[in-house]
Amino acid sequence: MALVVQKFGGSSVATAQRIMAAARRAIRCKQAGNQVIVVVSARGDTTDELIDLAHEITEQPPARELDMLLSTGEQISIALMAMAIQTLGQPAISFTGAQIGIFTDSTHTKARIKSISTMRMLQALQQGKIVIVAGFQGIDENDDITTLGRGGSDTTAVALAGVLKHDLTPRSSKEAVLAAATNEVDCEIYTDVDGVYTTDPRIVPEARKIDELSYDEMLELASLGAGVMHSRSIEFASKFDVPVHVRSSFSDAEGTWIVPEADWMHAVVVCGAALVRDEARISIQGVPDEPGISHRIFTAIAERNIVVDMIAQNVGSGGRASIGFTVLANELQPTLEVLAPLASQLGATVEHEEPVSKVSIVGTGMRTHTGVAERMFAALSQEQINMKMITTGDIKISVLVDRNDAVRALRAVHQAFRLGEPRPGAGLPPLPGQASEASRGFRLRPTSTPGERTGLDFNALTQRLANMEDILISDIFLTGDQGRITIFDLPDVAGNCSRIFQAIAADGIVVDMIVQNLTAAGRAELSFSVPETDLARALQLTQEVVRGIDGNARVVSDGNIAKLFVVGVGMRTHTGVARRMFGALAQRGINISMINTSEVRVSVVVDRARGADALEALKEAFHVQ
Repeated sequence: MALVVQKFGGSSVATAQRIMAAARRAIRCKQAGNQVIVVVSARGDTTDELIDLAHEITEQPPARELDMLLSTGEQISIALMAMAIQTLGQPAISFTGAQIGIFTDSTHTKARIKSISTMRMLQALQQGKIVIVAGFQGIDENDDITTLGRGGSDTTAVALAGVLKHDLTPRSSKEAVLAAATNEVDCEIYTDVDGVYTTDPRIVPEARKIDELSYDEMLELASLGAGVMHSRSIEFASKFDVPVHVRSSFSDAEGTWIVPEADWMHAVVVCGAALVRDEARISIQGVPDEPGISHRIFTAIAERNIVVDMIAQNVGSGGRASIGFTVLANELQPTLEVLAPLASQLGATVEHEEPVSKVSIVGTGMRTHTGVAERMFAALSQEQINMKMITTGDIKISVLVDRNDAVRALRAVHQAFRLGEPRPGAGLPPLPGQASEASRGFRLRPTSTPGERTGLDFNALTQRLANMEDILISDIFLTGDQGRITIFDLPDVAGNCSRIFQAIAADGIVVDMIVQNLTAAGRAELSFSVPETDLARALQLTQEVVRGIDGNARVVSDGNIAKLFVVGVGMRTHTGVARRMFGALAQRGINISMINTSEVRVSVVVDRARGADALEALKEAFHVQ
């Protein structure tokens, strides 16, 4: 017997009629031979209304009391859903997060899940009941109600699916892993859209629904404001190998499957594009170019629980460097308050800019295809859109643009990669023999055990279930086979980057890490890495292009670099990742000359002579063998 966790969002339970429709869907799923758990959000705009009510009482509601208030929205929904299912003739029981044992830390209004007890849910399922669980909430060690923050109900649903798929209690280690092999668990996220699209169809009408994409791709898209799911829920899906089906509450149409990466996905260069409208760019100019500076800056920010998005640290010059990064626009003021005293101590200046927006492309095919950045930059250049920052990740390229240009930029890159046209995994079937298990049928499952599929033994599974929302580092590695080119004082004009990377791509040279940051009024610094064997040729091509742009710009190369990568799940949503990474390097006196970030990877450049030492430091810091 399979288990299905169904999550219904606020719009899906906004009225009595919609609650009854969701109840009928849950009953049909049970009648098909499944055990069913239903996770529900607060109805309609209830959460927003409760927040508004709190602010009518006080401008700054105490976080603990706000959690107490907000949790009532889901309690209304679960009671009504249980009544609806019982009215339709099926047994059901509702539980709050505290009643089933969703244990969290004590960070009110944005708590993280530590562990989940399965006993009460399993007892109810064995009695033939449909279990209704309040999303978005849990309980801390003091028995205080906590809420999980944005996307909390999605996070609850996928976390429940993960813990039930790998339920290890109360069996012995051997029995537990063998039993987990029979745990067939799906998670269905019902929402007011029929799946994940190549971009927001409200902005780009020709956007196409994606039939299937990988966890990493969805993580990047979710962090970029794709809107359908929050990245924390995808982190759980990836950690616990849970297939997630995003589909419409209002039809039975197939939605989008989010599954482990498949071979056929590597042929798709870009699967989607996304826009984050409301960001603010902060630049710290003239910081000392020495070990520990990045650590001091990002530690101070992390202590305020502010999530940093793009980070672009450029190569230093004259003993000074600049560090640029972005935060959400509503986090700008507290970030500036943190940085003001620190900049004074460092003899640096802090500049900021808003409104700005981030436009990104995502796709696993970037790992194996060249010229992707050049194609994106050319599309923006044709629209005369200037790029204020550039960062690259393993499967993502992001640029920062003026907010007035954001929609045109998104449409331009969506068209440049022909994302509105049918392709495998979006309108066309995957290549023969390469479809994932999930996409071939709801109940078709691999015959291997979870330990074999994920490489986890019993102890690793136990540790992961006991610390469910901790950062999961999958790899830390070092490469010393690349060189770097840096352009100083490049005129900050639309099209300049495109000209440079067109020349590089035309020569068949693979560009990996790209960092651009504004360093002065009308000037930018651009750095990128290429294979060391191509460094001399890339330098010559870059110098030729830059001479045609501005004879005052300076181009240098460095073949003495090493790049370190920390890869894992939860890299951006945990504010302490950069702090731990930069701190470990600072303790060993290792200077960082470049930084790049994404949802699944943080990379830094250091002197090659310190590469092995840096690798050892990071492995110690993240407890990786």
